[in-house]
Amino acid sequence: MGPVRKVRPGLTAAGAGMAGDRVVAAGSTARILVGATARALRGSDCADLGHAGPVSRFAGTPEPVRRAAAIRSAGRIALTAGQAAEVDAERVARWFVDQYPRRRYPGVLLGSPHGGVAHLAVALGMPWLPAGFEMIAHWPQGAVDRPRAALDHGAALAGRVLAGNPDLHVRQVHCPASRGALAGATVALTGRWRALSAAYRSFLTDRLAPGAPVLVLRDTRTWPVVDAADGHSFQLGCPASGLNPVDFHPDSHALRQVLRSAGGDSAHWEPPEISAPPAAAEHGVESGFDRSVRDWTSRHGHPLHQILVPTPEALSAATADLYRHWLRAAGKTGDRLVVECGRLLDPWQVLRAGLVPYWCENATRRSVEQVEWWLAGSESFTSIDVLPEPPGVRSPALAGLPQWLAVAGFGRRRRALDRTSARGYPVTSVPTRRATEVLRAQPYDLPNPAPLATGEALAALRDGGSHHGLLIC
Repeated sequence: MGPVRKVRPGLTAAGAGMAGDRVVAAGSTARILVGATARALRGSDCADLGHAGPVSRFAGTPEPVRRAAAIRSAGRIALTAGQAAEVDAERVARWFVDQYPRRRYPGVLLGSPHGGVAHLAVALGMPWLPAGFEMIAHWPQGAVDRPRAALDHGAALAGRVLAGNPDLHVRQVHCPASRGALAGATVALTGRWRALSAAYRSFLTDRLAPGAPVLVLRDTRTWPVVDAADGHSFQLGCPASGLNPVDFHPDSHALRQVLRSAGGDSAHWEPPEISAPPAAAEHGVESGFDRSVRDWTSRHGHPLHQILVPTPEALSAATADLYRHWLRAAGKTGDRLVVECGRLLDPWQVLRAGLVPYWCENATRRSVEQVEWWLAGSESFTSIDVLPEPPGVRSPALAGLPQWLAVAGFGRRRRALDRTSARGYPVTSVPTRRATEVLRAQPYDLPNPAPLATGEALAALRDGGSHHGLLIC
């Protein structure tokens, strides 16, 4: 493990907790999306967002060397057990809201992280605020193939977090398929608010125009979960892995491949018993948070709308269709597509260039197949740029470069797969600013369209997403 920052003893979440940018995991979806959305609302791109991990320098080295480099890098920024006790969810919420320009907004989006919601927020001229945040903490003497030990260690960390943050629920995710060797060196915890934080309430009160709508986006995917303790639950695997819950069974061939790649052994894999029915996966929204938003909007006279997302591609397809219609209504072609992936997105550059955005949650075959199906059923695009984010790990669920090339092949004239992202795929990493560098090369298509009205956007999402299972209420 690399060196970690020293902390002063005696600090608790009730006192002077750590700053939000130290608590929220670097590269986590919520962190990237808030940063990208806030920049776009300020009229700037993501050129300063994200940094390449050390594995990007080890594309040609053996697997153990890459694993060691990734673990050392994670060790420098992961929270210690002492720092877990200093987590202050209220400071995290303030850090999120303070990134947005101080002005009145025509509405706000809250809830689950999704790249499409950043593009939707920018089209509406609204901020987006997450209903939870991810943390990464040290796991000394951890092992990627020991989920029971991960649960035990995570329970102690979750207890420290919850001691100072009773309004949180902590979901622990142990997923070697999406995190590789890091799942054996660090613990991934998602803190989900059980109610609107004070910072969020102040933001809604001070920054929303009178009668402005509040939109709550909910990822409705479910996953088997262990209720480890009051306020702490444990999840083995995750939807974003591209695998199914059954693939994390000890007899699974896919699991054996995943653990071998991450330096583990499936013979040691003894998962905790799961007796409860599947619950909302890690990016779900707590029912208490939902109630709190409903109560606030009712008391303050703001309309509330729910966007229920059964799969990421449902919102991605509906948002892309909405953008195409919006651009064409403004006199633009709407015939140039960018396929983003994971952290590789830039809402401001998409808007500046008049592009249609489609966001893939990750580089799994499942995600890429869905964009292929959407393209096959859509009016063709003259130009398609594809930004495949290398996940930094190997997994049987990942799409190969030929599948990504097939996506670009749908373009009539321009078919571009970013070479930098493809170089060393899938084991390297590239920063968010790589998307900015690619999209800056696109020609300008100004002026920008007038902001979308909320009613128009919801109607378009309802019409374009209903056959994908997207529900607007």
